[in-house]
Amino acid sequence: MLHGLTGWHLLIVLAVVVLLFGAAKLPALAQSVGKSARLFKGELKAMKDDDTATLAESAAPAVPDARVSAVIADPPPTR
Repeated sequence: MLHGLTGWHLLIVLAVVVLLFGAAKLPALAQSVGKSARLFKGELKAMKDDDTATLAESAAPAVPDARVSAVIADPPPTR
């Protein structure tokens, strides 16, 4: 996956990140990334729960309406 990247490569990337963002902003950046990840996981869980609830509702047998079954069971009288 890393195709020959060594510790030196990672150290250089870290140095570039520190130079771009500054050492003072890195904790705030990490905190916002953590909040975003938690929010994303929560939304995924909510979507999964909604999907299972929808599947459970669609799998439930339909209860026939009493008015419809009464109309079908008692046809109008004929003369």
